[in-house]
Amino acid sequence: MASPGINPGLKGQKQTLVCEHNVAGHVNKFSTPAMIQLMEQAAIAGIDGHLQEGEVSVGIEVNVRHLAPADIGATIVAHAELIEVERNRLTFQVEAYDAGRKIGEGTHKRAIIKTGG
Repeated sequence: MASPGINPGLKGQKQTLVCEHNVAGHVNKFSTPAMIQLMEQAAIAGIDGHLQEGEVSVGIEVNVRHLAPADIGATIVAHAELIEVERNRLTFQVEAYDAGRKIGEGTHKRAIIKTGG
């Protein structure tokens, strides 16, 4: 079961600057793997502080579309909203924006697991 404070409606946000470290080299545009990572970080931020001691969340599914390119120097902001909780599995609606222009969207699922023991 998910922790009592983890309910639909929780939101998280993360941002990054597009630079030589997160572009697809052959096109010099923000890469899809970097966008997915930012979306995952936004989801983690949404539940940060709501997990119980000894719990972590791990990504289990990503279903996103990369809709538009972003150039070096752009600031990308990813948003995640928790839309479903089923036992220990969390589903987030995720989106990424470049200056208000949506460049990615989809869903991301995470599972809450116990660490160590």
